[in-house]
Amino acid sequence: MARTVLVTGSSQGLGATIAKTLAAQGANVIVNYYKSKDAAEALVEEIGKEKAIALYADVTNREEVEEMVKQGTERFGQIDVVVNNALVGFKFDPVKQKSFADLDWEDYQQQIDGTLKAAFNVAQSVVPQFIERKKGSIISIGTNLYQNPVVPYHEYTTAKAGLIGFTRNIAAELGQHGITANVVSGGLLKTTNASSVTTPEVFDLIAQSTPIRKVTTPQDVANMVAYLASEQADGVTGQNITVDGGLTMN
Repeated sequence: MARTVLVTGSSQGLGATIAKTLAAQGANVIVNYYKSKDAAEALVEEIGKEKAIALYADVTNREEVEEMVKQGTERFGQIDVVVNNALVGFKFDPVKQKSFADLDWEDYQQQIDGTLKAAFNVAQSVVPQFIERKKGSIISIGTNLYQNPVVPYHEYTTAKAGLIGFTRNIAAELGQHGITANVVSGGLLKTTNASSVTTPEVFDLIAQSTPIRKVTTPQDVANMVAYLASEQADGVTGQNITVDGGLTMN
């Protein structure tokens, strides 16, 4: 994969798995981090400094995103693919999750900013060079919870549902410039930092409800992202592809 890929929130968890999977297939990788500088730099060392660079940016801050895109472009010459993966301030904790009656709008706003505003910032920052080259791919990480809320993570799921509308609109407008946009919606992943507080009972319930009787792994999702980032998927756009072992079926 002779492409350069920017993966937001990729110092650890699903993002790190995506970064390593892409690098193993030949891509240059921009490892974006916000708080986990040491983890990001360790990941770059693991991948190899000739193929990866760690860059700081709060993805909800437009100026910082534009600076990250600028530095990444200068390092590798261009950016071909972006993966909107960063998760801002959320844990999949079924015990501590607020009920709807206890939620504040600020809880929703934090997830809307972390999901939609972040995707907006990243996409708008790279689209000019995509249009210039008549080529580019925008991949965003969604969730199957919008379709099957096993646990009602209200604010998170609502923001991710909006991400599908965002993606399909930019796919419709930017396709004329050779740009694709898709969502990869995983199930609850076993295990990432965000899902580390999920109880065994919830994981067991999901596994028993899934045709293949297993919980989705970060590698499962990373494999689909790698496909969409490759030339083999140049004809795929505007899709929400669910990777959850068949728990939800479209």
